[in-house]
Amino acid sequence: MNVAEKQEVIKQYQRHGKDCGSPEVQVALLSQRISDLTEHLKVHRKDFHTRRGLLMLVGQRRRLLNYLKDRDINRYRELIDKLGLRK
Repeated sequence: MNVAEKQEVIKQYQRHGKDCGSPEVQVALLSQRISDLTEHLKVHRKDFHTRRGLLMLVGQRRRLLNYLKDRDINRYRELIDKLGLRK
């Protein structure tokens, strides 16, 4: 993910003008990286180092989502709807 894509994701999910570290932004950035790594692993099936990194990112995103759910359930629901994480 290059700088322009990252800035666009931050703009889309930030809560105010200078927000770049809220849980919403962090989860959105992690989701973008997870989707990129998933595409990489579809081509390179035996890349186990990347697979481990992907699993670590998924765990980190899960922890951030649990934090957000404990703090503010409405923000959590809005975020998973925006990102399309739950089916």
